[in-house]
Amino acid sequence: MSLHQRILSEVEGRILSGEWPPGYRIPFEHELTDQYGCSRMTVNKALSELVKRGLIERRRKSGSYVSFPQVQSAVMEIHDVKREVQALGLDYAYRLDERKLRKMNAADAGRIDLPAASRLLDITCRHFAGGRVFCLEERLINLIAVPEAEMESFDTVAPGSWLLGKVPWSTAEHRIKAVAASRQAAQALGIATGAPCLVIERRTWSGGAPVTSVRLTYPGDRHELIAEFAPSAAG
Repeated sequence: MSLHQRILSEVEGRILSGEWPPGYRIPFEHELTDQYGCSRMTVNKALSELVKRGLIERRRKSGSYVSFPQVQSAVMEIHDVKREVQALGLDYAYRLDERKLRKMNAADAGRIDLPAASRLLDITCRHFAGGRVFCLEERLINLIAVPEAEMESFDTVAPGSWLLGKVPWSTAEHRIKAVAASRQAAQALGIATGAPCLVIERRTWSGGAPVTSVRLTYPGDRHELIAEFAPSAAG
C-alpha cells in the first residue's frame, strides 16, 4: 500500500469508526506531514480524496473537519442486478462476454485510483431480463484488494453478486449520466447506435483501498431510478 493510501485508509477508518466524530478538526497538513514523514503533496492528495467522498470539509484559514451528514444528499444502496430483475417478476440470465487479466493503463486512471501497472481483472458481461438485455456491465477489480478474484472464472456468477458476498465495502461513489449509445454498447444492448442510455458508474472502497469500478449501461427506455426520502425533523 502506498503512503498516500495508508494516510487515506487510517484517516477514513477513524472517521467511520466514530473516533473522529462530525465537527472534529483533522490534524493540519503540516502535522500529518511530520507524523507520516512524507511530503505535503502526499497528505494533500489523501485529504482531497476524502473531501470528494464527502467525509471531510475544508474551511478557509481554519483547517479540515469531519463532515456532518448532509440532509440533501441522496444515499444509494448497492443493488444486485439479479435481484433487480427478479423483483420485476422477469426471468434472469447472465452472460460473460470477456474476462482478462491485465495491468492498469492510462485510460483506467479516471475509473480506479491505483498506482500505474497495478494488476486488474477486466470483465465485460451482460444481464438479461425476460430474454432481453437488461444492462451491460463493464467492471475493473483491483487484484491487490481482492486477490481471490483471479481464480474465479465468472462464467456462471456475475462479478457484482460475487463481490457483494466476498468483500465488505466501507465507501461507495455513484455517478449517473445520460449518454448516447456508442457502437459497441449499442451492439451489446441490441439497440441503435446513438440511442439514449442511462449510465451508472460506481466505485467502492474497503478501508481506503479501491475494490472495484463498474460502469452499468441501461437502455434508456427500460430503466428508471427511484429515490425515497422524507422531510427532515428540522423541516
